[in-house]
Amino acid sequence: MPDFAGLNVGDQVAEQNFEITRDSLVRYAGASGDFNPIHYRDDVAQAVGLPGVLAHGMLTMGIAIQPVIQWLGDAAKVVDYGVRFTKPVVVPAAGPAKLSVVAKVGALDEETSRARIDLIVSFEENTVLGKSQAWVQL
Repeated sequence: MPDFAGLNVGDQVAEQNFEITRDSLVRYAGASGDFNPIHYRDDVAQAVGLPGVLAHGMLTMGIAIQPVIQWLGDAAKVVDYGVRFTKPVVVPAAGPAKLSVVAKVGALDEETSRARIDLIVSFEENTVLGKSQAWVQL
């Protein structure tokens, strides 16, 4: 587990790349119950003006927090987590969509020993989750 006293604002605490495939979308749809066809049918996605099949926003959000959880060693240490969905993750029919996550210390609260971890989540060099922040208890 990380030591609060050893952290500084700006420190990078985690970085990881992820691949999202159409199989990932099927699995997530089954687990979440979100069977909106924009997440698995190109024709439907295009008919509503989307560039293609999109990853579920909550799937992207869930993936993005994983490097922080690994760094903490305990998911229960995440006490608050929020994002703004800014751009879609388009998942091609063949091959993966590649998601990049970089986690940095954005703020430290000495009174509570909590750290705000700011996440930079990108796909094709575009930030896909804005104001992506997690408060963690150390």
